[in-house]
Amino acid sequence: MTHQHSNLTRRQLLSRSAAAGAAFVVGTGYVASSSAAWAMEVEHLQPTTMATLIQMARDIYPHDHVADAYYAAAVKGYDSAENAETVEAGIAALDAAAAGKGHTSYIDMGWERDRVDILRGMESSSFFQMVRGGLVTGLYNQKAVWPLFGYEGESYSKGGYIDRGFDDISWI
Repeated sequence: MTHQHSNLTRRQLLSRSAAAGAAFVVGTGYVASSSAAWAMEVEHLQPTTMATLIQMARDIYPHDHVADAYYAAAVKGYDSAENAETVEAGIAALDAAAAGKGHTSYIDMGWERDRVDILRGMESSSFFQMVRGGLVTGLYNQKAVWPLFGYEGESYSKGGYIDRGFDDISWI
């Protein structure tokens, strides 16, 4: 699928997203944050599909202190020719479930609790398991995320954990 790039300036993009009150700005071939300085190109998925996938990732592994950009990086791998059909169908199922509850789409549901209820209803599906499983490594293997959880990385090259405060993580 080929997308043409929009001729929006960065200023126009930010002003439109702020006016709409949206979490994501979806354009022709891209998804951008409405509140932070990041955007990603989308090649094989619809931009609205990618925005919904990012929200789904956040709903599966919610961390308020982790920015959407990390979730976007975690699901970027699903934007491939071999995954496109499965992902588009999975997101269509999410949107259909949201419509059954009176919403226009999954991403437009305002309450996380409502979205999580929909996810619980499909957690045995192969689509859900594919996304959930991919997020374990896609999200938590990003070195930039590690400090947000107090993880300092591997310790072997620094002499091991014994003398490095292996038990000093305060959030456990």
